[in-house]
Amino acid sequence: MLKWFFKIALVLLGLLLLLAVAAMVFPQPFLCVDSGPVKADVIVILGGGSHERPVRAAELFKEHAAPRIIVSGRGDCEINRGLLLAAGVPANAIELENQSRTTRENAQFTVKLLREEKLGRVIIVTSWYHSRRALACFRHYAPELKFYSRPSYFASARPDWPQNRIGGRVRLEYVKLLGYWMRDGVCPFF
Repeated sequence: MLKWFFKIALVLLGLLLLLAVAAMVFPQPFLCVDSGPVKADVIVILGGGSHERPVRAAELFKEHAAPRIIVSGRGDCEINRGLLLAAGVPANAIELENQSRTTRENAQFTVKLLREEKLGRVIIVTSWYHSRRALACFRHYAPELKFYSRPSYFASARPDWPQNRIGGRVRLEYVKLLGYWMRDGVCPFF
């Protein structure tokens, strides 16, 4: 009986190790969620990243995916707003949520605005490697609303990682996924 238990434990450990290696070698299927073309009431851009998030949001706005944009995130709110304006998004279509410092706070503070304004369908724009956790956070804090993910694919090709320092962000994202799940109950797989 004990021998059988150790064999099963060894097989499970091997499978877990294989899954961990696959997640590091092929992160996009594990970390990236893209809902595909959708229509919504608003686009929410999360702070962080680089120029890619407001560029992606402006593209979606111009495709008429949503008539408004909320920029969430302390520190880079005004920068992202400026990039949206430069991309041709009208100022009256942009709203700022400039208090949040984490993905959790992006969700909590923006959800408050969404509820106040009675907005029910929301497109989340963030970096590809951050999209699973961001979408899970918003769904966790407002399960009654409908959230979609339309990430930016900036530096998604592995050869681009070194110059854009994406490899470290990808590895850290796995730690953050686990941390949000364990600490806050934000399950990234539903």
